Amino acid sequence: MQAVSLQDVSKAWATGRAVDRVSFEAEAGSLLVLLGPSGCGKSTTLRLIAGLEQVDEGRILIAGRDVTALPPAKRRIAMVFQSYALFPHLTVAENILFGLEVRGTPKREAQARMARVVELLGLGPLLARKPSQLSGGQQQRVALGRAIIAEQPVCLMDEPLSNLDAQLRQDMRREIRALQQKLGMTMVYVTHDQSEAMSMADRVVLLRSGRVEQDAPPAALYARPATLFAARFIGTPPMNILPLADGPAGAIVAGSDGPPVLEGRGDGFALGLRPEEISLGDGDGLPAGVIAVEYLGADSIITTVVGTASVALRVPGRAAVGPGAAIRLHWSPEAVHVFEIAGGTRVERRATIAAGERRVRA
Repeated sequence: MQAVSLQDVSKAWATGRAVDRVSFEAEAGSLLVLLGPSGCGKSTTLRLIAGLEQVDEGRILIAGRDVTALPPAKRRIAMVFQSYALFPHLTVAENILFGLEVRGTPKREAQARMARVVELLGLGPLLARKPSQLSGGQQQRVALGRAIIAEQPVCLMDEPLSNLDAQLRQDMRREIRALQQKLGMTMVYVTHDQSEAMSMADRVVLLRSGRVEQDAPPAALYARPATLFAARFIGTPPMNILPLADGPAGAIVAGSDGPPVLEGRGDGFALGLRPEEISLGDGDGLPAGVIAVEYLGADSIITTVVGTASVALRVPGRAAVGPGAAIRLHWSPEAVHVFEIAGGTRVERRATIAAGERRVRA
Protein backbone atom coordinates (compact mmCIF):
# COMPACT_ATOMS: atom_id res chain seq x y z
CA MET A 1 0.00 0.00 0.00
CA GLN A 2 1.28 3.46 -0.90
CA ALA A 3 0.98 5.80 2.08
CA VAL A 4 2.00 8.89 0.09
CA SER A 5 1.73 9.28 -3.67
CA LEU A 6 2.55 12.32 -5.80
CA GLN A 7 1.34 12.28 -9.40
CA ASP A 8 2.84 14.88 -11.75
CA VAL A 9 2.78 17.57 -9.06
CA SER A 10 3.89 21.09 -10.03
CA LYS A 11 4.21 24.39 -8.19
CA ALA A 12 5.30 27.66 -9.79
CA TRP A 13 6.46 30.94 -8.29
CA ALA A 14 6.85 34.20 -10.19
CA THR A 15 10.47 33.30 -10.97
CA GLY A 16 9.69 29.85 -12.39
CA ARG A 17 8.69 26.33 -11.40
CA ALA A 18 9.88 25.27 -7.96
CA VAL A 19 8.39 21.80 -8.45
CA ASP A 20 8.05 20.48 -12.00
CA ARG A 21 5.88 17.37 -12.62
CA VAL A 22 7.24 15.46 -9.62
CA SER A 23 5.99 11.90 -9.14
CA PHE A 24 6.98 9.36 -6.49
CA GLU A 25 5.45 6.95 -4.00
CA ALA A 26 6.28 6.17 -0.37
CA GLU A 27 5.19 2.72 0.80
CA ALA A 28 3.36 2.41 4.12
CA GLY A 29 5.80 2.07 7.01
CA SER A 30 8.81 3.22 4.99
CA LEU A 31 11.17 6.17 5.32
CA LEU A 32 11.51 8.13 2.08
CA VAL A 33 14.09 10.91 1.83
CA LEU A 34 13.83 13.93 -0.45
CA LEU A 35 17.48 14.79 -1.14
CA GLY A 36 19.10 17.55 -3.12
CA PRO A 37 21.00 20.85 -3.02
CA SER A 38 19.50 24.14 -1.83
CA GLY A 39 16.81 25.41 -4.18
CA CYS A 40 16.03 22.03 -5.74
CA GLY A 41 12.39 22.03 -4.53
CA LYS A 42 12.54 19.46 -1.74
CA SER A 43 11.08 21.66 1.04
CA THR A 44 8.43 23.03 -1.33
CA THR A 45 7.47 19.44 -2.20
CA LEU A 46 7.12 18.61 1.50
CA ARG A 47 4.96 21.70 2.07
CA LEU A 48 2.74 20.64 -0.82
CA ILE A 49 2.27 17.23 0.81
CA ALA A 50 1.45 18.96 4.10
CA GLY A 51 -1.04 21.35 2.47
CA LEU A 52 0.95 24.42 3.50
CA GLU A 53 1.24 25.33 -0.20
CA GLN A 54 -1.36 24.77 -2.91
CA VAL A 55 -0.67 22.47 -5.86
CA ASP A 56 -0.85 24.12 -9.31
CA GLU A 57 -1.01 20.83 -11.22
CA GLY A 58 -1.17 17.14 -10.35
CA ARG A 59 -2.54 15.16 -7.42
CA ILE A 60 -1.42 14.15 -3.92
CA LEU A 61 -2.80 10.99 -2.34
CA ILE A 62 -2.34 9.92 1.28
CA ALA A 63 -3.38 6.35 2.09
CA GLY A 64 -5.19 6.21 -1.23
CA ARG A 65 -7.27 9.32 -0.48
CA ASP A 66 -6.96 12.38 -2.73
CA VAL A 67 -5.96 15.23 -0.38
CA THR A 68 -4.88 17.72 -3.06
CA ALA A 69 -7.55 20.25 -2.12
CA LEU A 70 -7.79 19.44 1.61
CA PRO A 71 -6.45 21.74 4.36
CA PRO A 72 -3.53 20.47 6.51
CA ALA A 73 -5.76 19.55 9.47
CA LYS A 74 -7.66 17.01 7.36
CA ARG A 75 -4.66 15.24 5.82
CA ARG A 76 -3.83 13.05 8.85
CA ILE A 77 -0.18 14.03 9.00
CA ALA A 78 2.29 15.19 11.63
CA MET A 79 5.19 17.51 10.86
CA VAL A 80 8.56 18.37 12.41
CA PHE A 81 10.09 21.66 11.30
CA GLN A 82 13.72 22.70 11.01
CA SER A 83 13.22 25.40 13.66
CA TYR A 84 11.44 22.94 16.07
CA ALA A 85 8.66 25.61 16.44
CA LEU A 86 8.30 25.17 20.21
CA PHE A 87 6.28 27.68 22.24
CA PRO A 88 8.83 29.42 24.51
CA HIS A 89 6.29 30.21 27.25
CA LEU A 90 5.06 26.61 27.58
CA THR A 91 6.73 23.73 29.38
CA VAL A 92 7.88 20.60 27.59
CA ALA A 93 4.73 18.78 28.68
CA GLU A 94 2.50 21.63 27.51
CA ASN A 95 4.29 21.83 24.17
CA ILE A 96 3.79 18.12 23.54
CA LEU A 97 0.12 18.18 24.57
CA PHE A 98 -0.75 21.42 22.75
CA GLY A 99 -1.98 19.81 19.53
CA LEU A 100 -4.19 17.33 21.36
CA GLU A 101 -5.77 20.10 23.42
CA VAL A 102 -6.53 22.09 20.27
CA ARG A 103 -8.23 19.02 18.74
CA GLY A 104 -10.26 18.44 21.91
CA THR A 105 -8.77 15.03 22.71
CA PRO A 106 -10.20 13.69 25.99
CA LYS A 107 -7.84 14.31 28.92
CA ARG A 108 -7.48 10.65 29.87
CA GLU A 109 -6.52 9.64 26.33
CA ALA A 110 -4.13 12.58 26.05
CA GLN A 111 -2.37 11.58 29.28
CA ALA A 112 -2.08 7.95 28.11
CA ARG A 113 -0.50 9.09 24.84
CA MET A 114 1.78 11.43 26.77
CA ALA A 115 3.03 8.56 28.95
CA ARG A 116 3.90 6.49 25.85
CA VAL A 117 5.77 9.37 24.22
CA VAL A 118 7.71 10.22 27.38
CA GLU A 119 8.84 6.60 27.69
CA LEU A 120 9.79 6.34 24.00
CA LEU A 121 11.89 9.52 23.98
CA GLY A 122 13.17 9.58 27.56
CA LEU A 123 11.63 12.98 28.27
CA GLY A 124 10.56 12.32 31.88
CA PRO A 125 13.13 14.59 33.62
CA LEU A 126 12.44 17.46 31.18
CA LEU A 127 8.65 17.81 31.36
CA ALA A 128 8.63 20.87 33.64
CA ARG A 129 11.33 22.78 31.74
CA LYS A 130 10.86 25.56 29.20
CA PRO A 131 12.47 25.30 25.72
CA SER A 132 15.14 27.87 26.67
CA GLN A 133 16.37 25.44 29.33
CA LEU A 134 16.94 22.63 26.83
CA SER A 135 19.86 21.70 24.59
CA GLY A 136 19.40 21.45 20.83
CA GLY A 137 19.06 17.67 21.00
CA GLN A 138 16.50 17.90 23.79
CA GLN A 139 14.46 20.46 21.84
CA GLN A 140 14.52 18.09 18.88
CA ARG A 141 13.16 15.28 21.04
CA VAL A 142 10.33 17.52 22.22
CA ALA A 143 9.47 18.37 18.59
CA LEU A 144 9.48 14.65 17.80
CA GLY A 145 7.28 13.98 20.79
CA ARG A 146 4.72 16.54 19.64
CA ALA A 147 4.61 14.84 16.23
CA ILE A 148 4.42 11.28 17.62
CA ILE A 149 1.67 12.04 20.14
CA ALA A 150 -0.66 12.95 17.28
CA GLU A 151 -0.54 9.25 16.25
CA GLN A 152 -0.93 10.06 12.58
CA PRO A 153 0.12 7.48 9.98
CA VAL A 154 2.37 9.92 8.07
CA CYS A 155 5.10 12.15 9.53
CA LEU A 156 6.85 14.86 7.50
CA MET A 157 10.27 16.15 8.56
CA ASP A 158 11.88 19.27 7.08
CA GLU A 159 15.67 19.17 7.74
CA PRO A 160 15.09 18.48 11.46
CA LEU A 161 18.77 17.98 12.33
CA SER A 162 20.38 20.90 10.50
CA ASN A 163 20.71 23.01 13.68
CA LEU A 164 22.63 20.32 15.58
CA ASP A 165 26.37 19.68 15.71
CA ALA A 166 27.86 16.79 13.73
CA GLN A 167 28.04 14.20 16.54
CA LEU A 168 24.52 14.94 17.77
CA ARG A 169 23.17 14.75 14.20
CA GLN A 170 24.65 11.29 13.88
CA ASP A 171 23.09 10.18 17.18
CA MET A 172 19.70 11.69 16.38
CA ARG A 173 19.41 10.17 12.92
CA ARG A 174 19.90 6.73 14.47
CA GLU A 175 17.21 7.53 17.04
CA ILE A 176 14.77 8.83 14.43
CA ARG A 177 15.26 5.78 12.21
CA ALA A 178 14.82 3.38 15.15
CA LEU A 179 11.71 5.27 16.28
CA GLN A 180 10.20 5.25 12.79
CA GLN A 181 10.71 1.50 12.49
CA LYS A 182 9.39 0.79 15.98
CA LEU A 183 6.21 2.81 15.43
CA GLY A 184 5.74 1.64 11.84
CA MET A 185 4.93 5.15 10.66
CA THR A 186 5.52 6.41 7.14
CA MET A 187 8.06 9.21 7.10
CA VAL A 188 8.95 11.68 4.34
CA TYR A 189 12.21 13.33 5.35
CA VAL A 190 13.86 16.33 3.68
CA THR A 191 17.63 16.84 3.82
CA HIS A 192 20.55 18.17 1.79
CA ASP A 193 22.91 15.85 3.70
CA GLN A 194 23.66 12.70 1.71
CA SER A 195 24.92 10.91 4.83
CA GLU A 196 21.49 11.27 6.43
CA ALA A 197 19.80 10.08 3.27
CA MET A 198 22.05 7.06 2.71
CA SER A 199 22.01 5.90 6.35
CA MET A 200 18.30 6.41 7.10
CA ALA A 201 16.24 5.93 3.95
CA ASP A 202 14.45 2.96 2.50
CA ARG A 203 14.20 5.00 -0.69
CA VAL A 204 15.79 8.26 -1.86
CA VAL A 205 14.22 10.73 -4.28
CA LEU A 206 17.05 12.91 -5.59
CA LEU A 207 15.77 16.28 -6.81
CA ARG A 208 17.40 18.79 -9.12
CA SER A 209 15.87 22.09 -10.24
CA GLY A 210 12.40 20.96 -9.19
CA ARG A 211 12.54 17.62 -11.02
CA VAL A 212 13.22 14.04 -9.97
CA GLU A 213 16.77 13.15 -11.03
CA GLN A 214 16.65 9.61 -9.67
CA ASP A 215 14.29 7.60 -7.44
CA ALA A 216 15.94 4.51 -5.97
CA PRO A 217 17.02 2.71 -2.77
CA PRO A 218 20.28 4.11 -1.33
CA ALA A 219 22.39 1.16 -2.47
CA ALA A 220 21.13 1.45 -6.06
CA LEU A 221 21.62 5.20 -6.08
CA TYR A 222 25.25 4.72 -5.07
CA ALA A 223 26.02 1.69 -7.24
CA ARG A 224 24.21 2.75 -10.43
CA PRO A 225 23.72 6.53 -10.62
CA ALA A 226 21.41 7.30 -13.53
CA THR A 227 22.98 10.66 -14.42
CA LEU A 228 26.16 12.69 -14.07
CA PHE A 229 24.44 14.85 -11.45
CA ALA A 230 23.51 11.82 -9.34
CA ALA A 231 27.03 10.41 -9.71
CA ARG A 232 28.63 13.65 -8.50
CA PHE A 233 26.11 14.33 -5.72
CA ILE A 234 26.31 10.93 -4.01
CA GLY A 235 29.57 9.85 -2.41
CA THR A 236 32.33 11.44 -0.32
CA PRO A 237 34.60 12.27 -2.04
CA PRO A 238 32.29 12.42 -5.05
CA MET A 239 32.69 10.15 -8.05
CA ASN A 240 35.56 11.06 -10.37
CA ILE A 241 34.30 12.12 -13.80
CA LEU A 242 36.96 11.80 -16.53
CA PRO A 243 36.14 13.25 -19.97
CA LEU A 244 37.20 10.88 -22.75
CA ALA A 245 38.68 11.29 -26.23
CA ASP A 246 39.13 9.02 -29.23
CA GLY A 247 42.34 7.00 -29.18
CA PRO A 248 43.92 4.65 -31.75
CA ALA A 249 42.85 1.52 -29.82
CA GLY A 250 39.78 2.80 -27.97
CA ALA A 251 38.64 5.61 -25.71
CA ILE A 252 41.33 7.33 -23.65
CA VAL A 253 41.19 9.97 -20.90
CA ALA A 254 41.15 13.37 -22.59
CA GLY A 255 44.61 14.96 -22.64
CA SER A 256 46.43 11.69 -21.93
CA ASP A 257 48.34 9.26 -24.12
CA GLY A 258 46.36 6.24 -22.88
CA PRO A 259 46.09 3.36 -22.33
CA PRO A 260 42.51 2.89 -23.57
CA VAL A 261 39.89 2.67 -20.82
CA LEU A 262 36.85 1.85 -22.98
CA GLU A 263 36.25 0.06 -26.22
CA GLY A 264 35.14 2.23 -29.14
CA ARG A 265 34.74 6.01 -29.28
CA GLY A 266 35.56 8.40 -26.49
CA ASP A 267 34.45 11.82 -27.76
CA GLY A 268 31.20 12.86 -26.11
CA PHE A 269 31.52 10.43 -23.20
CA ALA A 270 32.88 10.52 -19.64
CA LEU A 271 34.19 7.77 -17.38
CA GLY A 272 32.98 7.62 -13.76
CA LEU A 273 35.04 6.00 -10.98
CA ARG A 274 34.44 6.00 -7.22
CA PRO A 275 37.61 7.01 -5.28
CA GLU A 276 37.45 3.82 -3.20
CA GLU A 277 37.38 1.67 -6.36
CA ILE A 278 40.80 2.94 -7.51
CA SER A 279 44.07 1.62 -6.13
CA LEU A 280 47.78 2.23 -6.56
CA GLY A 281 49.76 -0.40 -8.40
CA ASP A 282 52.63 -1.25 -10.67
CA GLY A 283 52.75 -2.62 -14.20
CA ASP A 284 50.53 -1.00 -16.79
CA GLY A 285 47.51 0.83 -15.41
CA LEU A 286 46.83 4.50 -15.99
CA PRO A 287 49.75 6.94 -15.47
CA ALA A 288 48.94 9.78 -13.04
CA GLY A 289 50.78 12.49 -11.14
CA VAL A 290 50.11 13.11 -7.45
CA ILE A 291 49.22 16.71 -6.61
CA ALA A 292 48.00 16.37 -2.99
CA VAL A 293 47.60 13.82 -0.19
CA GLU A 294 45.09 14.26 2.64
CA TYR A 295 45.62 11.91 5.61
CA LEU A 296 42.36 11.19 7.48
CA GLY A 297 43.52 8.55 9.96
CA ALA A 298 41.75 5.40 8.81
CA ASP A 299 42.48 6.26 5.20
CA SER A 300 44.02 8.86 2.89
CA ILE A 301 42.66 10.78 -0.07
CA ILE A 302 45.20 11.07 -2.89
CA THR A 303 44.42 13.69 -5.52
CA THR A 304 46.07 13.09 -8.87
CA VAL A 305 45.98 14.52 -12.38
CA VAL A 306 45.41 12.39 -15.48
CA GLY A 307 45.39 14.30 -18.75
CA THR A 308 42.96 17.17 -18.21
CA ALA A 309 41.12 15.45 -15.33
CA SER A 310 41.60 15.51 -11.57
CA VAL A 311 41.26 12.03 -10.06
CA ALA A 312 40.90 11.28 -6.34
CA LEU A 313 41.42 7.87 -4.80
CA ARG A 314 40.88 6.63 -1.28
CA VAL A 315 43.50 4.22 0.12
CA PRO A 316 43.74 2.56 3.57
CA GLY A 317 45.87 4.20 6.27
CA ARG A 318 48.69 6.59 5.42
CA ALA A 319 49.61 6.77 1.73
CA ALA A 320 53.21 5.93 0.86
CA VAL A 321 53.36 8.62 -1.84
CA GLY A 322 53.60 12.38 -1.82
CA PRO A 323 52.99 15.35 -4.12
CA GLY A 324 54.98 15.11 -7.33
CA ALA A 325 55.10 11.31 -7.40
CA ALA A 326 54.36 9.46 -10.63
CA ILE A 327 52.00 6.55 -10.01
CA ARG A 328 49.78 4.05 -11.82
CA LEU A 329 46.03 3.79 -11.17
CA HIS A 330 44.19 0.47 -11.28
CA TRP A 331 40.54 -0.54 -11.03
CA SER A 332 38.26 -3.39 -11.91
CA PRO A 333 36.24 -3.12 -15.13
CA GLU A 334 33.12 -3.66 -12.98
CA ALA A 335 33.85 -0.38 -11.16
CA VAL A 336 33.42 1.72 -14.32
CA HIS A 337 30.44 4.00 -14.96
CA VAL A 338 29.97 5.65 -18.35
CA PHE A 339 27.93 8.77 -19.08
CA GLU A 340 26.99 10.67 -22.20
CA ILE A 341 28.18 14.23 -21.63
CA ALA A 342 25.56 16.05 -23.71
CA GLY A 343 22.54 14.58 -21.92
CA GLY A 344 24.28 13.56 -18.72
CA THR A 345 22.69 10.12 -18.85
CA ARG A 346 24.19 6.74 -18.02
CA VAL A 347 25.10 4.40 -20.88
CA GLU A 348 26.40 0.85 -20.97
CA ARG A 349 29.91 0.50 -22.41
CA ARG A 350 32.56 -2.19 -22.11
CA ALA A 351 35.54 -1.17 -19.94
CA THR A 352 39.06 -2.27 -20.76
CA ILE A 353 42.25 -1.14 -19.03
CA ALA A 354 45.58 -2.94 -18.93
CA ALA A 355 46.37 -4.69 -15.63
CA GLY A 356 43.02 -3.59 -14.28
CA GLU A 357 42.96 -6.35 -11.68
CA ARG A 358 46.54 -5.99 -10.45
CA ARG A 359 46.41 -4.08 -7.18
CA VAL A 360 48.84 -3.41 -4.35
CA ARG A 361 48.25 -1.59 -1.08
CA ALA A 362 49.34 2.03 -0.82
